[in-house]
Amino acid sequence: MASGLKNLSDFSHIEVKSATGFHFGIIVAQWNAAITGALLNGAIAGLIKHGASEDYITVVEVPGSYELITGADIILRDSKFDAVICLGCVIQGETRHFDFICDAVANGISNVSIKYNKPVIFGVLTTDNQQQAIDRAGGIHGNKGEEAAITAIQMAYIHKTF
Repeated sequence: MASGLKNLSDFSHIEVKSATGFHFGIIVAQWNAAITGALLNGAIAGLIKHGASEDYITVVEVPGSYELITGADIILRDSKFDAVICLGCVIQGETRHFDFICDAVANGISNVSIKYNKPVIFGVLTTDNQQQAIDRAGGIHGNKGEEAAITAIQMAYIHKTF
């Protein structure tokens, strides 16, 4: 892993904008629930830490990472959302299913963002094994959910500003 022992959720080197007043949607996959639950907790904590109101955070659960695409599409039909965070975890198995799902999810999330002209954040872990997922869901490499929250805040601010 290129990150070595680095905590990837350290944002002390950047100025994170305020999340106050922004509406966030979080779409979270139920598959690999122990991991995605930790990602969800990290995302919510990150949003609140930077000023988001709990009343302005909507969480929608979908069965798996592939369904994040449709979940984001459905929630963005409501124009109140300033950004949507997609959280999932796909762990490499013995078949090529991993490759197809990861590719489809990445492209689908990108397409939803373009369709609605709103930030849709890719907070999906694509790991070789369970330990790597644990390490990125609040373990030694930080929490990808928190990182996705910071990205959503920054992108919502940029979208509103320009």
